[in-house]
Amino acid sequence: MLKVIFRRLAVFLLIVAIGIGLWIYFIPPNLLRVGSGYAAKIVCSNVFIAGRDPDVILEQDVQAPGHPLLRLMGIAIDRDGKRVNAALLGSIAPSEAVYREGTGCTVGPVGSVQSAGNATRPVPESDPEALWPEGDKADSEETLVSILSDTALTGPGMRAVVIVSHGKIVAETYGEGFSKDMPLLGWSMTKTVNAAIIGRLMKEGRLSLDEKNLFPEWRDDRRALIRVSDLMGMESGLAFNENYGTVADVTRMLFLEPDMARFVESLPLEDEIGSRFTYSSGTSVLLSRIWMDRIGNRDEVLAYPSRAIFEPLGMTSAIMESDAAGTFVGSSYMYATARDWARFGLFLARDGVWEGARLLPEGFVAQMHEANRSSGGRYSKMQTWLPKPGAGLPSDAFVISGHDGQNVFVIPSVDLVIVRLGLTPRSQGYDASVLASEVVKRVNAD
Repeated sequence: MLKVIFRRLAVFLLIVAIGIGLWIYFIPPNLLRVGSGYAAKIVCSNVFIAGRDPDVILEQDVQAPGHPLLRLMGIAIDRDGKRVNAALLGSIAPSEAVYREGTGCTVGPVGSVQSAGNATRPVPESDPEALWPEGDKADSEETLVSILSDTALTGPGMRAVVIVSHGKIVAETYGEGFSKDMPLLGWSMTKTVNAAIIGRLMKEGRLSLDEKNLFPEWRDDRRALIRVSDLMGMESGLAFNENYGTVADVTRMLFLEPDMARFVESLPLEDEIGSRFTYSSGTSVLLSRIWMDRIGNRDEVLAYPSRAIFEPLGMTSAIMESDAAGTFVGSSYMYATARDWARFGLFLARDGVWEGARLLPEGFVAQMHEANRSSGGRYSKMQTWLPKPGAGLPSDAFVISGHDGQNVFVIPSVDLVIVRLGLTPRSQGYDASVLASEVVKRVNAD
C-alpha cells in the first residue's frame, strides 16, 4: 500500500515539476525576464561601446554582484548583427539587446528591437599635447598620486579615479583591464547630464522649470499640476518603486517596457505634489521625454545631447542610450570615459561655462547644491546628491552619483572635480566621500 502511495506521489510531483517547467519556459515570470534583460543589456553595451570581453562582463558585471538567478544566465553574441541574447540556462525567458549606432544598446523580447539607428555626432578636434581638458596630457602631482595608491580610499571594485584641479588632471588611476580610453557606465549620473540638457533648452528659451500640463494623459487630473521643477527635485508625488532586488517599477521600466516614458506617465499620484522626496528613475525618463517632445524634429532630437553638451565639452566618448521607443534613458544609461565624466564635472564646477561661453542659465548650477524642499538636505533641486553632514567637504560641494559606486564630486569653491567609477555594491560599505575629503585636504594644504 505504501509503495502505491509513494509511486502516485512521485508521479504527481513529476507532473507538477513538468508543468512548472513548461510554464516557466513558455510563460516566463517577469523576474526571469528582468534578469535576462539585464544580462543582455549589460553585456551588449560593454561589448559594443566599451570593447570589453563578454565572458569577463558576464562573470564580473552580471553574475558576481547580482541576484542568484543571474548566475544561471547564458549569453550568445552576434557580432555582425550587433545583438546579444541572454536566457536562463541558455533558453528560458530569453531577452535580446541590440546595438544601434549613436544610441547604444536597447533591450527587449527577442526579435522586437529594430537594429537601425542613425544618430550621429561630430567629433571635436583636440591637441594631444595640450594640457587637459583641451588635450590628453596629464600634469600629475605626487601628493595626490599617492592617495590613489591607497586601496582603502579608492575602494573595492575601483575601475577609474580622475582628479581635476584648476582645469588640469593632477592624478588618475585605473583598475586592471580598464583605461583612460574605455567608456564606463555612469548609471544614475546620467540624470545630471539629462538635467544639463534641460538647462541648455532653458538657456535657448525653449523650456521652463515652471511649466505644467506636461503630458496629455495628465490633463484631466491632479498630475496636470506637476511642474518640470517637481520632476527635477524628485518631488512630483508620482508613485514609483525604486527597488532593484525584485520586479518593481524601476526594473520593469528598464528591462520589460519598450516605451519607458509611457509606462511612467501611466502611474498615479501617491503623495501631494512637493510634499515628499521619492527617488525615482522614472521621473528622469519623463524629463527626457519632455525635452525630446519640446524639440520635436527627430533628427535634431537625436543630435541634441551631442550638440548641446558633448561636442562643446569635447566629450568624444559619450553615448546616451535609448529605449525601444526612441526615448533617451535619461535616468540610467550613459557611457563615457572617466576623463569625459571629469569634463562634465568641471563644466559644472565652473557654473555651466566652458571656454568662456555660458551654456547653462545663470543660477542653474547653484540649484545643484541647494537642497530641495523635502529630502532633509540629501537631494538637490537639480538631480544631484548633497554630501552627508560631516563628510569634510566644502558647503558648495555636490555629488553626481550612480548605482554601484559611480561618483563625481564637484566642488566649485576650490575648482576641484573627483571622479570615482567602479563596480562596488552598497553592501560592501564603501564611501567615496572619504576619498573626496582626503583629496580636498591635500588640495587645501597646497
